Amino acid sequence: MRHARRRVVRRVTRLAAVGGLLLGGAMVTNAVASEPADPSIGVPYSARPATSMGTDLVSRLGTSRTAGSWVDSAGRPVVGVTDEKAADEVERAGARAKMVRHSMSDLKSATATLRSAPRVPGTAWAVDYKSNEVVVRGDSTVSASDWSRLTDVAEGIGGFVRMERTEGTFTTRVNGAQPILSTAGRCSAGFNVTDGTTDYILTAGHCGPDGSVWFADGRGRQQVGSSLKGSFPGDDYSLVKYDSGRAGEGADVVAVGGGKGVRITGVADAEVGQKVFRSGSTSGLREGEVTALNATVNYPEGTVTGLIETNVCAEPGDSGGPMFADGIALGVTSGGSGDCTAGGTTFFQPVTKALTELGVKLIVAKQAGGTGASPAPAASQGAASPGSSAPVTGEDVSGLLARLTDPRNVGPGLLVIAGSLVALVATRWIRAEQDRKAYRQYYSATWG
Repeated sequence: MRHARRRVVRRVTRLAAVGGLLLGGAMVTNAVASEPADPSIGVPYSARPATSMGTDLVSRLGTSRTAGSWVDSAGRPVVGVTDEKAADEVERAGARAKMVRHSMSDLKSATATLRSAPRVPGTAWAVDYKSNEVVVRGDSTVSASDWSRLTDVAEGIGGFVRMERTEGTFTTRVNGAQPILSTAGRCSAGFNVTDGTTDYILTAGHCGPDGSVWFADGRGRQQVGSSLKGSFPGDDYSLVKYDSGRAGEGADVVAVGGGKGVRITGVADAEVGQKVFRSGSTSGLREGEVTALNATVNYPEGTVTGLIETNVCAEPGDSGGPMFADGIALGVTSGGSGDCTAGGTTFFQPVTKALTELGVKLIVAKQAGGTGASPAPAASQGAASPGSSAPVTGEDVSGLLARLTDPRNVGPGLLVIAGSLVALVATRWIRAEQDRKAYRQYYSATWG
């Protein structure tokens, strides 16, 4: 534990603010680090963890001869294998082999059977590579009759499905406080990403439907942007498009509280047993390890699959916040059970899949001796922290409409285009004003 803390301290750099807010403990911060690094646009899977040897061996040997890989307490990759020949190949490659009874094909078949059973909200399952079992958990909302029916399904699969009751409830992590806020509730920003033209915040899909307007303050004066391209349930990711179109300086840094941040240098898939850190606007920086991959969670709102399971705690409002290890982006917070007093289980949407599905790339810090990745779009002059872009005002919109509709400034053909733009701008302004008023009413009770 002390070693892990020393390691993260080495990765943390003190930030000097540039006239903006550090939103809670998880907002992707827009500040200048003491040793500025030129940000660049990363690519999906641009970095691989040191433990990827196990993943490579599993891929090479196949799902009928292996049952996943993980990292032991010494940091050495371990591969579950079903025959001696596979064990020899693993050992020759420099990893440790563990003989197991059930192959990955068996384990995947078991989870497929569970998915085909009637859905029970409040349940979750994942493959525990270390014990060579599928673990099914039921929270306090699951009735005795539903649990009994699911237990019958598990017993029909075989003795390698373990049933566990857990305290608390499996919920998404949103509530009605601060810091990126909308009438949908409070979330935490995850990582800054770009499509090469426009910058976005990657966060959780359940935080709000497409079109949700997000603010950085409790009075709805600092508009961040709007949600789009979300996926929930099924997956749990979405983008918040910056109103300014730019993330600004320090786009490659995630805040961890106390005026500090961690530079993000790449993105990769998580590994079971990997030590990880999570930052959130409610509970700040927390640490733990990855306990399973490809987890399925039956939230009350719907089922989400392909998640990373961890024993890192999280609380309402931490949704969407970043999970990382050694500066490598791994996931954004989806949900879980428990809290940071009693502990619990937290699930994360893998960043790699979200980037691929959304067609965006992570904005990362350029490493020394880098490979010449494309530079990030330049930050706007004098930009403050993410979310500080000025809200659209009535005066701004009125002036724009006057210029567009002045026949002395445009020809007849352009007036048709201008009419469409007028409608678009007016609709956007009306939606933003409606959300702003609803937001102020929603949060008025919390104003000091």
